[in-house]
Amino acid sequence: MSRVYMTKQIDPEGLINIYNALGSKARGKVAVKISSGEPGGHYYLSPSLIALLVEAVKGTIVECNTAYGGGRADTAAHLRVMEEHGFTAVAPVDIMDADGSMSLPVVGGKHLKEDLVGSHLADYDFVVNLAHFKGHAMAGFGGVIKNMAIGIASSAGKSLIHSAGRFTSGFVADTPQNDFLESLAEAAKAVADYLGENIVYINLMNNLSVDCECDNHPSAPTMHDIGILGSLDPVALDQACVDLVYAAPDGKDLIQRMESRHGIHTLEFAEQIGLGSRTYEIIKID
Repeated sequence: MSRVYMTKQIDPEGLINIYNALGSKARGKVAVKISSGEPGGHYYLSPSLIALLVEAVKGTIVECNTAYGGGRADTAAHLRVMEEHGFTAVAPVDIMDADGSMSLPVVGGKHLKEDLVGSHLADYDFVVNLAHFKGHAMAGFGGVIKNMAIGIASSAGKSLIHSAGRFTSGFVADTPQNDFLESLAEAAKAVADYLGENIVYINLMNNLSVDCECDNHPSAPTMHDIGILGSLDPVALDQACVDLVYAAPDGKDLIQRMESRHGIHTLEFAEQIGLGSRTYEIIKID
């Protein structure tokens, strides 16, 4: 049974406490993977909230370019967003696919033979997967699995995932939903396999909109903040966050978003291919 650590303290100290509870210390050159947020949106993780942890691990904040246009589709524009959103003020920033992609093998995948990630991933020894848990217009919800699947994929890799292995350019909208969700899990497993023990997973459950940071006009949250959770098992962590939404008295809108996109299938398939376990115990550290 996988362990998931939880605090209700949503502040820099709470984030550090969750990281320390995981017992896996970042080493070497450390990438902190966040979502930079589309210009106009405002529910991305606050630089002031994450700065203490990023400094503690001597991390570089990393992202990859989008495949759908918008304000982060090329490196120069994306770096401007990183500056405008305050991330360059707290740490070095790296757009990992600025120099293209590198290929990671997908072992036992139904849809993907490879996962195309930002080539700079090879420069790092350790990744802190720091995700804002929230709804998502296509995946139903986004947590640490999406943050290392779509999030670490290069622009070409994002197209590959969205098309379930068919295309490496453009935004693809006609992919059968379960094929897309399964491709998410496959891409995440490729990254997890590549990094081995050199990754930790943290979800911040605040600003719980039904929309993602990739939306430049996200819906306002209709539920209260829940806390910060962390694990060494990404499937257990995302499952625990999903379950907390279901347990919340005000989670109706986010539940509807997840169910309308069959979001849970990402976790079902991720467990099936060996990314992690949906069985967990929550350990409260408050």
